[in-house]
Amino acid sequence: MALDNIFGIAGSALNAQSARLNTVASNLANANTVSNSDQTAFRAKRVVFKAILDQQMATPGTNNTGGVKVQAITDDPSPIRKVSDPGNPMADKDGFVYQSNVNEMSEMVEMMAASRSYQNNVEVVNTARQLMMRTLDITKT
Repeated sequence: MALDNIFGIAGSALNAQSARLNTVASNLANANTVSNSDQTAFRAKRVVFKAILDQQMATPGTNNTGGVKVQAITDDPSPIRKVSDPGNPMADKDGFVYQSNVNEMSEMVEMMAASRSYQNNVEVVNTARQLMMRTLDITKT
């Protein structure tokens, strides 16, 4: 693998983890929202990744370097919470509000994992850059 391919692979991973962090931020921002129906309640989003290496293997001779991409952003299938709150202006005719299905604890874990992955890929880019600079220094002498 050429050294310059490392930048493309790590760059795709940085983009993917950035999308993951944005999704977590959106989920946390909507964690305490309520709605007047199950259908309109906020549902947590999840990022689905796909390896780009599959495309490279399927079409030999192309210039794909590998990596990862965001294939989709899907709704979390966990159930919406139904809470009795007749005083809430968003309550339905029976006095219930529907809270989002965002679990703040799992979102924090997701955020930490995405942040670590992002940091690791930044280190990959920095290390590859240092290797390229040292290679250039060797060729100068």
